Amino acid sequence: MKKRQYEIIDCHIHPFLSKNANFEYFSSSSTPDKFVEILKRAGISRACGSIVKKMEKSNFKDIHKLNNDTFRFRDRYPDFYIPGIHVHPDYPDESCAEIEKAYDNGVRWIGELVRYMMGYSTYTSKGAFQIYKTANKLKMPINIHLFSNDEAVEICRAFPDLKVIIAHPGSDKTIIKERIELISKFKNLYLDISGSGPNRWGMLRYAIDKAGKNKILFGTDFPLCNPAMYVSGVDFEPLNEKEREAIFSGNFKRLTGLK
Repeated sequence: MKKRQYEIIDCHIHPFLSKNANFEYFSSSSTPDKFVEILKRAGISRACGSIVKKMEKSNFKDIHKLNNDTFRFRDRYPDFYIPGIHVHPDYPDESCAEIEKAYDNGVRWIGELVRYMMGYSTYTSKGAFQIYKTANKLKMPINIHLFSNDEAVEICRAFPDLKVIIAHPGSDKTIIKERIELISKFKNLYLDISGSGPNRWGMLRYAIDKAGKNKILFGTDFPLCNPAMYVSGVDFEPLNEKEREAIFSGNFKRLTGLK
């Protein structure tokens, strides 16, 4: 394994405590201990993300339970796991209270938010904007699984200081280029490379040249994707060590204020 002078922090994982929150495609026999072991074996020092569960329609009790499971996972792996919480735009008052409580409990990350998994339909409703106002006040970044670049534009224009991270570059060349163009235009918009990121040769070099090294965050979407492939993908691209460090952990630490 390559020796480094910096950490690798994965900003996009989905841990689990119960099998119905385990989204591995080809196995459902893993345990939380195995989950953490695999990430560490890939060279990842710490990891952040939300516990997700498929819900046709959720109420805030469902969201609160997932967040409680997130804290339980952190208590189990305190030196490895950095919690990411859920919110729900149909319940803005409850969500804002949850954010405030989580912030007081050391949480500095919201998401990944995945509306099609969590039973709501939009990221740009009045309730969602109320939530973003609270997140912005506390300087908490939000990682969002977008379905339209227009959503990102609307959020960033309404909240120019809110730190918004687009989850996944996308798999289509046009979509990837559009998202890189977007993060280059909005100072508060970033991109995590989970999903179909580093498997597109040259994407990272292109993204840094267009948007700068401070706009890209390392993520894997584990357990959906093989984390070692993402580490190797960043290492294999023609980047210098300052660029790699920014992607692997520097940008995450700067956005969250975590040491």
